Amino acid sequence: MATVNGTAVDVTTEDGTADAYLAHPGDGGGAHPGVLLYMDAFGLRPQLERMARRLAGAGYTVLVPNVFYRHGRSPVVELPEFIDPGQRPEIFQKLGPIMQSLTPDQAMRDADAYLRYLSGLPRTADGPVGVLGYCMGAALALRTAGTYPDRVAAMAGFHGAELASDAPDSPHLRADRISAELYFGHADEDPGMPPAQMRRLDQALTAAGVTATAEVYTGARHGFTQADTASHDPEATERHWRALLDLLGRTL
Repeated sequence: MATVNGTAVDVTTEDGTADAYLAHPGDGGGAHPGVLLYMDAFGLRPQLERMARRLAGAGYTVLVPNVFYRHGRSPVVELPEFIDPGQRPEIFQKLGPIMQSLTPDQAMRDADAYLRYLSGLPRTADGPVGVLGYCMGAALALRTAGTYPDRVAAMAGFHGAELASDAPDSPHLRADRISAELYFGHADEDPGMPPAQMRRLDQALTAAGVTATAEVYTGARHGFTQADTASHDPEATERHWRALLDLLGRTL
């Protein structure tokens, strides 16, 4: 892997300051395609920093914001080194209200700030960026692709939940505005994204003429990419890396 530099940064938004992690190739100042990486519910932590550095090592400038910044800097909720919600139910008891408090309008105001910050870096090449999300971050990534179509060329979501629900503001309802190429890696043992929602998402994207690929990772659970959790699946994680790098390599 190429040399990578990573550092903590602050991003100014309309509502405050979001702490974030920035990773980029350590190649002496060259510009590289930008990638906005949306966290899962557990937030900005060493695991996501490692993932950002892996992406940076593949040739990208990667920004990972703390989308819960309105509730404080990371870690917003104290986490163990290894996260097993089944053994620590109080984690989700604390995270649940924080997740629910982030409205789509707030999230997309923030997305504008994140995209502006990323695109304004000398380390980021000109042109549209890629947007990537895990768990709740997949919904944020999909909303961002539909809200800022001229600024997003690729979008990927892994083990996302509630991407095509019955809610009046479900992320899939922005499909007709998307111009990016999309990839979804669904976990087949994920109650948050049942087959009916997978079909609804596919139908909405097809009807809108969006170039999209959706694959079901057999035997994988919600959160399968996260090595610091009990849901981690190493084989599915490596499959996700292959699909993600292939998408980014084609589009950015």
